[in-house]
Amino acid sequence: MRVYPEKLASQLQQELLPVYLISGDEPLLLQECCDLVRRSAREAGCSDREVIDSAVSGFNWQDLLHSATSMSLFTERKLVELRLPSGKPGAEGSKALCEYLDVASGDDVLLIIAGKIDKQSTSSKWYRALDQAGATVQVWPVDARNLPRWLQQRVRSAGMSIDDDALQLLCERVEGNLLAAVQEVEKLKLLAADSRITAATITDAVSDNARYNLFDMADSALGGNATGSLRMLHGLRSEGTEPAVVLWALAREIRTLYEVQADCDRGQSVQQALNARRVWKNRMGLMQSALARHSIGTLSGLLQLASRVDGSIKGFADGRPWDNLEDLVTGLCGLNPH
Repeated sequence: MRVYPEKLASQLQQELLPVYLISGDEPLLLQECCDLVRRSAREAGCSDREVIDSAVSGFNWQDLLHSATSMSLFTERKLVELRLPSGKPGAEGSKALCEYLDVASGDDVLLIIAGKIDKQSTSSKWYRALDQAGATVQVWPVDARNLPRWLQQRVRSAGMSIDDDALQLLCERVEGNLLAAVQEVEKLKLLAADSRITAATITDAVSDNARYNLFDMADSALGGNATGSLRMLHGLRSEGTEPAVVLWALAREIRTLYEVQADCDRGQSVQQALNARRVWKNRMGLMQSALARHSIGTLSGLLQLASRVDGSIKGFADGRPWDNLEDLVTGLCGLNPH
């Protein structure tokens, strides 16, 4: 059944379904929907989590079918996460997904995290099978018209209020980037007097933000500046930035690099591959610099490291999230992680 993102929490309170397909190209909203499913699965007894990433070198659809028929060593139920960034499983994947539904234990939960799925794919056999077996959730970006309302809801959820001038200024500042918006709201919680955000509050935050900017840090890592990237990473940590937000910014760049490098290995030029990913012209130099340092193998390793960072943040894997993020930054810069 189709579930709208804003209705997912209430659906999960009523019933935990065996399958959730969450798709879209808005990373923050996608991540938040996935976190809702993960939390509900843990509360329902799925304390074991298995991650299968279709973008990683060596991936085989049989891994998904093996997971369906294998028992967890420690718990009766498990959460299986299948990452499908392309949004298209292909013929082999379509067959595997349908087979999974036939053989999987009814106790396990399958969470499929996909990129944007086109309208034609929603009529495919595999999509209709998943929709019938569980829930399909399509996440859409927040457009300029709805951004003020979205930001106002975020501010209220954080226990604050915001006046009209401040809201307009905040909308202009984040320019539709929801990850940046979350970071701004977190900073404003520390600066707002009496939990009320004014234009002056945001102006004060601008100067502070100029020191440690999430996306400047990611760009610095793409450029190979390990010293500067780590300095900004430590600054973000000291300012209270959530490690999950930092991971989103880094993982997005690494996944783009992986997809571009894969296209180049198949014979496309770097320019063609970057254009296909809609990389802005002013960022192509950074991406090309990073591509010169990495092979498809090292990028696959970074994706696996990002998966471990995600696990440490959510408590499913060992390690300290910020230490693991340091390894991810240095790895993206071209240095060997610890």
